[in-house]
Amino acid sequence: MVGAGGGEVARGGDLVTHTPDTGLRRTVLPNGLTVLSEHMPGVRSVSFGAWVRAASVHESRDRMGVSHLLEHMVFKGTRSRTAHEIALSLEVLGGSLDAYTAREHTSFQARILDEHLAHAADVIGDLMFRPLLRAEDLRLERKVVLEEIAMVEDTPDDLVFELQNEAMWGSHPYGYSILGTRETVGSLGVKELRELHERAYHPSQVVVAAAGNVGHDQLLDVLERTGWTSVPRGDAEPLVTPPLAPVSPSERHMPRDGAQTHIVFGSPTIPHSDPRRYAVVLVDTILGGGMSSRLFQRVREEMGLAYAIYSFQNFHPETGSHGIYVGTSSDTAADASSAIREELTRLSTDGLTPAEVAMGKSQLKGQITLSLESVTSRMFRAAGVALYDEPFRTLDEVLALIDGISPAEIAEVCATFYDPNEQTVLVLGGW
Repeated sequence: MVGAGGGEVARGGDLVTHTPDTGLRRTVLPNGLTVLSEHMPGVRSVSFGAWVRAASVHESRDRMGVSHLLEHMVFKGTRSRTAHEIALSLEVLGGSLDAYTAREHTSFQARILDEHLAHAADVIGDLMFRPLLRAEDLRLERKVVLEEIAMVEDTPDDLVFELQNEAMWGSHPYGYSILGTRETVGSLGVKELRELHERAYHPSQVVVAAAGNVGHDQLLDVLERTGWTSVPRGDAEPLVTPPLAPVSPSERHMPRDGAQTHIVFGSPTIPHSDPRRYAVVLVDTILGGGMSSRLFQRVREEMGLAYAIYSFQNFHPETGSHGIYVGTSSDTAADASSAIREELTRLSTDGLTPAEVAMGKSQLKGQITLSLESVTSRMFRAAGVALYDEPFRTLDEVLALIDGISPAEIAEVCATFYDPNEQTVLVLGGW
């Protein structure tokens, strides 16, 4: 998708999109690989990442966790590198190599000195397109993932989010655990891993993004030299997200021994492309985005009921969500929950004051500006252009959008998404 004011030119048969005056460039290669980059003068590092459009939202219930397990397994060895060589590959250069599985995509990333970009691209390309996926490695790595699941089960302030998410989305894959369950991970074999890899790990379903001291033509040359351009396109259709079905809000109490009770409120909101996204983030910032927020001041500072209380948001291509977390003792859990409901009622009924709106806009603009001094944040921003099929916006354009959030838009967001009676609530612990 071409950003506002962008132009397209031919480059050796490739489609190149250049957004003037932004530094962002985009190329779609003949094999379908989408490549984006942003040059940042004055730095000596590069963040390089690749996103596969396959993750937990594309899984069936009996294969829950297969995307995450495959993400682990590619690190166990490729046709040209052992697992130990992969582990050493960038660390010995002072860089880092990491991966994660999200709802809609699986990502592999590196942060390196600019002089090591080709090496990072070679390693990540090797992981993604040439893993061995051996049964003997799976027997060991399955144990690792089961330990990861156990770690979540033993960490109630992690587990409560899994449980609330499942309650909020019902049977839809948005409610699945990204890690999978003990049962599903225990049943997954090499066959399922290879089927997913053959189905999704093709250039036409991959987005590459880089930011830092890297030129776009340089990046394209690196990808060609490290074999990315010679990987076959693949003929499989893109994976699709199942349609959403409404789930009625509910409140569930799940007893658990422990020193604290963990509570999450939340409800669906809007997709990433919805123009109200900035208004939702602004409202959440005032509600629970820091020490100055309403919830922090009320529940922690005035009532002394919690150490940790905050709000959060997630935006996906089809939908989104907001939420509130608080950890408190079982003796005060009811009081903390009541205080949160009162703040939600006040917010959904009265909205924000002009002073809060001004403060929230200033806070949000500062956070975004500071984050974009990071090459990794710039890489994520570049990738988002392709992953969410949205135009690239310069920092000044984003700041102008925040300044342009109207009182009517804020009032509508508050009334629509923050009604306490529309929240799905999960209480984990004593009450």
